[in-house]
Amino acid sequence: MSNNRYQLKQKSGSRDSNNLLYVSSSQYGADWHSALHTHACTELFYCVCGIGEFRADGTKFPVGSDDLVIINPNVKHTEISFPSNPLEYIVLGVDGLTFTFSNKDSDAYAILNYREYRDEIIFYLRELLREAQEQPRDWENVCRNLFAVLLTKIQRHTNYEIDTVPAPRINKDCAAAKRYIDEHFIEPVTLDLITEHIHVNKYYLAHEFKKTYGISPMSYLNEKRIKESEYMLQNTDYSLAQIASMLGFSSPSYFSQSFRRAKDMSPAEYRKQIKNI
Repeated sequence: MSNNRYQLKQKSGSRDSNNLLYVSSSQYGADWHSALHTHACTELFYCVCGIGEFRADGTKFPVGSDDLVIINPNVKHTEISFPSNPLEYIVLGVDGLTFTFSNKDSDAYAILNYREYRDEIIFYLRELLREAQEQPRDWENVCRNLFAVLLTKIQRHTNYEIDTVPAPRINKDCAAAKRYIDEHFIEPVTLDLITEHIHVNKYYLAHEFKKTYGISPMSYLNEKRIKESEYMLQNTDYSLAQIASMLGFSSPSYFSQSFRRAKDMSPAEYRKQIKNI
């Protein structure tokens, strides 16, 4: 999977609804194994090309070119790309913003198609990505202004009446740590490595992360790996040793112990049970 993310500095003390956090581009390959995850911010996924499937709020739905998927904060989601036609996305993360959708049962997410307005929407997305990649003077302000226009365009060209309302605030250090784990959980992640990356004291982070999410950072990391291992046990023929290595477990035996603690059965028993369903 190729992924390029460009982070904007958060506007200090800002509580407006236009706090763009990041711009990223992603193209999915055979090395990507999806796992459900959440973000403290709203994410907007625009599918430039390819086909696949999105999972959000317990629902599966197909996605393809010119689909815009809006995921509100703290909604479990993931995307799966079809290998024959890999998905390519431009993704925006926005703080302090949630969407409500009229005539829709759930406000967790929405999927909209902008094929008719592709050139218009793609123009602003490409400009956002270009500014973030090249980072000329005042690029962050330009990106925020481009996003404000894009948001207006999105609202104009939809059958839903979209309202924006303030989102609940999450400790930014905890959100950064969670995002780091979500993006690097297959690597040999440690608490020291996380805190070094986000520049905070590890005792402070451990306390605040537990207070915010109800779980320690390393327990959350383990949960991510176990969840991903479930997918691989169900959908691949990799051996337990291969899965342990691919997901960052220190050894196959530690993987088996961790899996048994989480699922009350061994990985082999889980795979056998799933295959027999």
